[in-house]
Amino acid sequence: MAKDRIDLNSDIGESFGAYTIGLDDDVLKIITSANIACGYHAGDHNTMYDTVETAKANGVGIGAHPGLPDLQGFGRRNIMVEPDDVYHFVTYQIGALKGFCQVHDARMNHVKAHGALYNMAATDAAMADAIARAVKNIDDDLILFGLSGSELIRAGQHHGLTTASEVFADRTYQANGTLTPRTDANAMITDPDDAIEQVLHMIYDKHVVAVDGTTIAIEADTVCVHGDNPHALKFVEQLRGRLTAEGIDIRRVGA
Repeated sequence: MAKDRIDLNSDIGESFGAYTIGLDDDVLKIITSANIACGYHAGDHNTMYDTVETAKANGVGIGAHPGLPDLQGFGRRNIMVEPDDVYHFVTYQIGALKGFCQVHDARMNHVKAHGALYNMAATDAAMADAIARAVKNIDDDLILFGLSGSELIRAGQHHGLTTASEVFADRTYQANGTLTPRTDANAMITDPDDAIEQVLHMIYDKHVVAVDGTTIAIEADTVCVHGDNPHALKFVEQLRGRLTAEGIDIRRVGA
């Protein structure tokens, strides 16, 4: 992807039952790709229906966001799962969202794993392969999102899928290219200016500086942003404004 083009994606549709989570209506006016929870780590059938409808109305790329079967832990706890199990529950979740896309006459654009599933697949080749096979077997036109330089990107390429290398605006990196675990004190970048500068370096210079000072080569097709509270939403607006001012074309992957 040319350095002057980028996609902004966000994880949404995470409300379920009586619980409202996130500022989806506002976020969907700013981002270009939506990763919609499919009921395992968050979300439910009502939320999936409504979120697909709203994403389509905003012209946002619609993606399935499958996670581990861990509603209580919000899909962020590492759980020992076999590759066959991963293949089956990822297939199940993508299929569920695809049904709502068909109901709304909307095209599903991509798949991005959630939380612990995403992080585990970044380094576990067998788990990454299971996710990529599920995507390919459901619809090989779907774009597979994965951490830049990860096993998930390699698995997607191996199976002939179009892949999108993802970077993170507000997360720090380890020397091996993985994200710093959320349990670490320095996992998040809290200064908006620092986060924006990190994104610009990743787009223009194709590298990011890890927490130990190591410079890591990186590809940036899509930037993950979080807008689940007013402070985070303001940052997304600032980031989009700065990227636009830099002359960077902001559009969904695959457009």
